Order: sequence, then structure tokens, then C-alpha cells
Amino acid sequence: MNKKIALAILTALAGTIGTAHAQSAQTPASPSAPASQDPLGPLKHVHAGVLDVAYAELGPANGPVVILLHGWPYDIHSYEEVAPALAAKGYRVLIPYARGYGGTRFLSADTLRNAEPAALGQDVIDFMDALHIRRAVFGGFDWGARSADIVAALWPERVKALVSVSGYLIGSQEAGKTPLLPEAEYQWWYQFYFATDRGRLGYEKNHHDFAKLIWRNASPKWNFDDATYERSAQAFENPDHVAITVHNYRWRLNLANGEAKYDALEKKLAQGPKIAVPTITLEGDANGAPHPQPAAYAKQFTGKYEFRLITGGIGHNLPEEAPEAFTKAIVDADRL
Repeated sequence: MNKKIALAILTALAGTIGTAHAQSAQTPASPSAPASQDPLGPLKHVHAGVLDVAYAELGPANGPVVILLHGWPYDIHSYEEVAPALAAKGYRVLIPYARGYGGTRFLSADTLRNAEPAALGQDVIDFMDALHIRRAVFGGFDWGARSADIVAALWPERVKALVSVSGYLIGSQEAGKTPLLPEAEYQWWYQFYFATDRGRLGYEKNHHDFAKLIWRNASPKWNFDDATYERSAQAFENPDHVAITVHNYRWRLNLANGEAKYDALEKKLAQGPKIAVPTITLEGDANGAPHPQPAAYAKQFTGKYEFRLITGGIGHNLPEEAPEAFTKAIVDADRL
């Protein structure tokens, strides 16, 4: 091979390699991209109570603490715009994965995969204790709003202020025995589905598509893309996710037992305790999930209180659908 031909071949190869490198550098990150590319940053872990809790942390370590709690079937990325915005305002923002989600794991294989409300509330207190946090501003929606309500009601000294989507969500097994009007019962179809063996098997087999259906029904005007859903859906691959989901809804119908160590807390919650901490409740104007009317729960908040209706086709996943409104509510509640 003469030198001119060899040089031409090498030049062509170099150009091909350079082009391939340029194309790969512009390829969008896949759902399995390294955690460092996540807007919430790499996760941290802490042993708290019965859990090894995976959580995101943003903002200055010495800033006032905000704890944001996600719901079902969602994950910490519901706050992917809220958390950086609060961190930019000087808050230390913590977003833990609940039991049965993401990287959070039970420390013992022998622990009951229990999702009764008191257990989820206690998890939050254990998380705060593990991180030596005395007091925080809380924000939550769906299961997360219920847990935030519980902490505010039973441990008010730990809560500086509260933002709760859909307001007062504390309930009990006794309350769950009361039938609703047919249209309202219809909205809870998945709860009755989970009450059956077929439902548990169905969710185990189809939880990816099942959760996506819930997203669409709960937020009918939110045009989320596949990448947005897939990022959160990874959290549902937690080995305890199905057990936690099913137990939570069966417990509500008194079809599953909790643990005796939470009985005293559940007894207090069954009395419908008032919430006296400064609170802002939010509701989206297009929330397709079951939710109480604001007038029905306003009396449960006895301290400084404000209700805000967020318009523009906002559904159930309010922090992700209306991050500016949710961020403002956190800051405003902190100042009440």
C-alpha cells in the first residue's frame, strides 16, 4: 500500500470517528443516565427507623429545612422544578422516597410491608430524627399530603408550616366502612381492584402501565411525555412497591392489619385531630383523582390558613404540573 492511499484511509477513519463522537455527545440522556445528570442530583441514604431511606437534598446545609413528600404512583421527580427553585431561595430541601419506592429499602426482610398511614407518618419523624432536624416546612400531595397532615396533627412542634394538596386527608378504617355515593365509589375503582387476589397479581404484572393510566386519569389535561413518565416509573421497580401499594388500600377497607406499635397513633388519627400549624391548601382545577371539597375540610385547620385554587388545567400531580404555584405556596406558608 503506498503512502498516499494509507494517508487517505487514515484521514477518512479519523473523520468517521470524529463524526460519531459529535453525534453521541448530542444524544439525549436515557432514563438510565447517571444520577449526576438528574436535576435533583445524586441521592443520599440514611438509616431511619425500619428503613434505609434514599433521598434527594438540594440547597445550603444551614438553610431552613423544607421536606417534600410524594404520592402514589409518583416519585420524588414531582418536585424536580420545585426543589431547585426553593434551594435558590436559600432553603435546604429534602425529598425522601417513601417505603416501597425508588432506592428506599427495609432494613430487615422480616419487617411487615405495612403501609398504614401511621407507619408512613412515623417514617417521616424517623427521617427527621436521623438527620437531626428539629423542625421543617412540609409540602405534599396524595399519600405525601396525608403523611404531612399526620405529622402536623400529631407532632406540631416539628412543623413550621404546611402546604397540602387536597387539604385534610387524615382518615381511619372506621371511616372507610361508610359507603359513598355511586359516582364517588366509581372513582375509587383501583382500591376495590387491589382488594382482590386478581388485583394484586394484576398490579404486580402490569404496574408500569397501571400507574400510567392513573396519571392520565388523575391529570386529564396534563400532556406529559413518555420520558417524564419513564423517569418516575423507575421508582415502581422497588421490590416492595406492589406489597406496599396493595397493603395501603386494603388497610383502608379493613382488609389488612397494621402493626400493634402504631395502634396508639391510629387511634389518635381516627379522632380527626385538628391541624393548628400555618397552612396553605391547594387544589388543581382539573384534578381527576378522588379528593374532598375545600369547604368540607377547612374547619380542620385552626391556625393561620389559606386555600388556593390553581387554574389552567392543573391535575392531581400539582407540584409537577404547576411548580411555580407550589413553590410560592411553600414560601408564603413559611411566612404566615
